[in-house]
Amino acid sequence: MIETIQSLWAAVPEPVQIPVLIVVKILVIVLPLMGAVAYLTFAERKIIGYIQVRIGPNRVGPRGWLQPIADAVKLLTKEIVLPANASRFLFLIAPVLAIGPALAAWAVVPFDEGLLLADIDAALLYVLALTSLAVYGIIIAGWASNSKYALLGAMRSAAQMVAYEIAMGFALVGVLMVGDSLNLREIVLRQAGSPLHWFVWPLLPLFVVYFVSGVAETNRAPFDVAEGESEIVAGFHVEYSGIAFGVFFLAEYANMILISTLASLMFLGGWLSPFEGWAPESWFAVPVLGTLLASGIHWLLAKTAFFLFCFLWFRATFPRYRYDQIMRLGWKVFLPLTIVWLFVEGLAQYFRIGPWFA
Repeated sequence: MIETIQSLWAAVPEPVQIPVLIVVKILVIVLPLMGAVAYLTFAERKIIGYIQVRIGPNRVGPRGWLQPIADAVKLLTKEIVLPANASRFLFLIAPVLAIGPALAAWAVVPFDEGLLLADIDAALLYVLALTSLAVYGIIIAGWASNSKYALLGAMRSAAQMVAYEIAMGFALVGVLMVGDSLNLREIVLRQAGSPLHWFVWPLLPLFVVYFVSGVAETNRAPFDVAEGESEIVAGFHVEYSGIAFGVFFLAEYANMILISTLASLMFLGGWLSPFEGWAPESWFAVPVLGTLLASGIHWLLAKTAFFLFCFLWFRATFPRYRYDQIMRLGWKVFLPLTIVWLFVEGLAQYFRIGPWFA
């Protein structure tokens, strides 16, 4: 069977093989990502339910496991209502502009050594450029809705995203300095050796700034003033319904997964095992245990899952900030902190402080 498939594939002209392979790789990344987004919503409702001593969704399927599928079917079958006097084209293109960068950024994310779609040298710059485009979808959604509530929510959200985008960018400059590369795979490989070589230790303040800025960037609690129900109804997507609203929902959760994955890659060694460098070699020789303890994609997924749990934990724990507090944190705390720590990091590189700057 395999030989037949290989012979058929060899008969396909090479100019056709390349785009087919690229499309297959894209599907291999995007389809599991969409599944992860769907079940992240289920995990959120369950985890927050347990934190608040509730059960959470438990009606659709065994113990509620089919709830995300029911939600998707509901959104797909609901009517998309276009507001009167709204700009039809911009109203419909805004959700695409929101989710497009969240999906396109995965093209350069390495899941394991050699396991990625595009190994480009400027991967970090590519991710920064794409993630900064998401703000356009939000602004256009608010403006095209022909609603003062939606426009107010869009302006608040855009100002918040821009404020924290700058702090996040400076945090990534710190990663660039210590990693000596813009390539995400090279940045992970620079952390090889042991958990003490991970960049989270020399860049701890930048790591905190990056992750908290990621929470604010995705408009998640406690930074979700753009969707403050008691103040501006629902934010920039107040006029959206059906799958158009669902796409904004997908974009938010896809961005959560992206930021968690990038935090794992740049600060916690990505797919590198925490047992590397100190565990005895005999542990890795054990048939099943050795595979689990060795570096691999399962460690990247575990670290990403931990950060995603933190997103949900924050939502269940902290009250919503006032808008002026959010702006002050971004501009007056995070921005000066990152600039000062970049200066400290520059000194550490100048004096070759090991193991990160040796």
